[in-house]
Amino acid sequence: MELGGVLEYANGVLEQESKAREQGLKLSRECIRFSANSIRAIHRGDRDQSIDLRRKAADSVSGAQTALAPYPRIYHAGFLQDAEKEYAEAAITFALIQGDPLPMSEDLGVDIAPYLNGLGEAAGEMRRHVLDLIRNNQLDRGEEILGIMDDIYFLLASVDYPSAMTGGLRRTNDMVRGVLERTRGDLTTAIRRNSLERTIKNLEERLSSDDD
Repeated sequence: MELGGVLEYANGVLEQESKAREQGLKLSRECIRFSANSIRAIHRGDRDQSIDLRRKAADSVSGAQTALAPYPRIYHAGFLQDAEKEYAEAAITFALIQGDPLPMSEDLGVDIAPYLNGLGEAAGEMRRHVLDLIRNNQLDRGEEILGIMDDIYFLLASVDYPSAMTGGLRRTNDMVRGVLERTRGDLTTAIRRNSLERTIKNLEERLSSDDD
């Protein structure tokens, strides 16, 4: 038995896989960082910076995909899918806040499971956006965003496949449901308060007019 040849071959294969893994892991981490910063930028209203960071995230995730493509075991280990999810979340969050058409998974170059989980995470990000709208008294736009969140929840709930195929999508959608209900409560309270304030103001104006 030529066990020495087996060892030499195994070491060669595993060394190549190890180098690809390190490169893919580095680029995936970069993508996650750029994506998170892109989301923060669009929440702050810095559209140009958000776009620039999202482009960097796209380059990073594409580089990771290329590095790992020859090694399916590593490609599907999970960390690349996490990066794809974060990149999808950043792109979708940007589109929802800006009112742009929603990018599809093929537009972003990511697999469908990370895309769907990114869509769910983006719905979660919309809670922060709705709270910003409430503070700025943009309640009509807040209702529009809440409706989009509701649509996303029901879309994801309609994806009825095993967790192994969807990357734990049901767990993500459970998060969306909780965020949706809290946001609905906050927006309803804000709308009622706004209505009460308008009623009081109108009453004060009528009383002031009667005094005159």
